[in-house]
Amino acid sequence: MNRRRILATGAGVALAGCVGLAADDGPSSDDLVQDAIETRRHMSQLSARRTMTVETPDGSVERTERIASEPPAKQRIEVLDSTDPTVPSGSVTVTNRETTWEYNPAAEVVDMRHHGNKVDDDRTLRVLERLREEYRLGYEGTATVDGRDAHVIEARPPIDDSDRRIDLVVGGTTYVVPLSTAAFEDLEVSRTIWIDDEYRYPVKERNEVSDGDETRYSLTVSYEALSIDEGLESGTFTYEPPVEASVVTDGPEPDGIFDSRAAAADAVPYELPEPDVPDSFVLDRVTVVESAERFGTTATLWYDDPAVVARELFVAVREVQRFRPSALEEIEIDGLVAYRRDGRIQSVFWACDDLNYEVSSLTDGDPLRDVVASIGCP
Repeated sequence: MNRRRILATGAGVALAGCVGLAADDGPSSDDLVQDAIETRRHMSQLSARRTMTVETPDGSVERTERIASEPPAKQRIEVLDSTDPTVPSGSVTVTNRETTWEYNPAAEVVDMRHHGNKVDDDRTLRVLERLREEYRLGYEGTATVDGRDAHVIEARPPIDDSDRRIDLVVGGTTYVVPLSTAAFEDLEVSRTIWIDDEYRYPVKERNEVSDGDETRYSLTVSYEALSIDEGLESGTFTYEPPVEASVVTDGPEPDGIFDSRAAAADAVPYELPEPDVPDSFVLDRVTVVESAERFGTTATLWYDDPAVVARELFVAVREVQRFRPSALEEIEIDGLVAYRRDGRIQSVFWACDDLNYEVSSLTDGDPLRDVVASIGCP
């Protein structure tokens, strides 16, 4: 029997000090989460001081970080204080569209990963959407977080949810409870989320995994000094490794990142398409990656909607076919045979003469067929 559910006792602990409205007098928990989704979709920048505490039967660890982000692609995390030996004080992670730098001060090593063709999904947004669509939400009044009014929401997981991963809405990361899946199914999970009244954005979250009256594992994450769309310093998402650190590189380094089709034209051995995309989309960049031994030259045109976080589509041109028609749905678009893939990323693939094309989007409902038709078989 799967007993994964909210503990009444766990909720009582989480709501200690609740000072505000009774559940039937407050705003709808569904509306509060929807407000948080809209805040996330339209924010440009976020900065805060974040504290994460993990408690287990073997003890507890805590770390405090300074974070800054421009969702979905850019983030900087500086660890200010930590009792977690895997993430020591002084650790730094900086991510932008092209590169991720991870500095481990204990080892004096910087891991630099190139990812010029990475799809910039927004995990925090997806977690909030799943919370609203799949969880059973209950409003539990108000409390104070970092001296500010916040609304408290209990989130009951789906009845058949036995996943031991906890995807956080405060911080955009994943925590894995160190238990086997079978053991986890017999435990009880509570989840409480605090949404700031002014910002309408999550500022605290607590997850508890319990066995009867005993809390086996807990994870609490909270923001202090949260700032949304109030500006960040220039250079926040660039990184210069310490002179004493060794730099280890990984991933294919792009041969070029261009701000227009014209600028990228001389870097590829074929003509770049000029697709018709929805009016809200603009060309963000063109990346060119050359891997002559296996895949030839790949050019990717990236388009995004500046008004909506993580609304992005891209058009890729490859010299080597990298899709399997037998694993996809065959479709026809204006007489062109193409192949569709559904999932987190919606995609259409097709071949034309010596080239292969892909149009993909992170958002359901984007008119991929229209974009494909505008390219056709040049």
